Amino acid sequence: MRTTLTLLLAAATAAPFVSPAAAQGSKDPTTEVTAAPLPAGWSMRLDDKDATKSAKFVKMGTGYHVTSGGAAIYWRPADVEKDNFTVSANFHQTKKNIGHGDHGEAYGVFVGGRDLNDAAKETYLYFEARQDGMYLINHRAGTEVHKLVNWTASPAVHKFDDSPNTNTLAIKVAPDSVRFVVNGTEVHAISRNEITDPSGVAGLRVNHNLDVHVADFSVKAGGR
Repeated sequence: MRTTLTLLLAAATAAPFVSPAAAQGSKDPTTEVTAAPLPAGWSMRLDDKDATKSAKFVKMGTGYHVTSGGAAIYWRPADVEKDNFTVSANFHQTKKNIGHGDHGEAYGVFVGGRDLNDAAKETYLYFEARQDGMYLINHRAGTEVHKLVNWTASPAVHKFDDSPNTNTLAIKVAPDSVRFVVNGTEVHAISRNEITDPSGVAGLRVNHNLDVHVADFSVKAGGR
């Protein structure tokens, strides 16, 4: 997995990677949050830049609620998939993020998670949206973050002030491609000639300083 996803990034090596620490400016300090016990079966890892911070991920109704001081990923170790599967979730950002003006911070889903508890070895492919109607596709490999699709506007992504202001994000892994879908609309696809092995854990990612409700989180067979 690590090798094959790294091969995927051969096409991305012409584009510079960014350090996770560069994503947060001094004018956007991480909010202090009181942590809570994770729901049964879930794990969490804060980004290295936020390792001294905390985040709150709790069961709420039929879904989950994230109050993210620090940026983090959330996953259930049982949600391991190899081929032909879909991970999806609906996100409702309850408070507008002001740290980056109208841009805001991002939330989304990931696949291909391996070594998630090891900062030097962790790897996963993630798909995020944010309150200004843009989406992003990145690959994390240890301390590096490779940009596969930089922030891109799409009418499929609901903005914070839209009605509704929820977004359902999905990554669909099929035999021929890995497709990225927002609110039922495919916004990007990458050939399986580039992503040859997306196997691993699937889960959620929520960046820092967000208050987000997550509903209908699902990891299921079938990538169409």
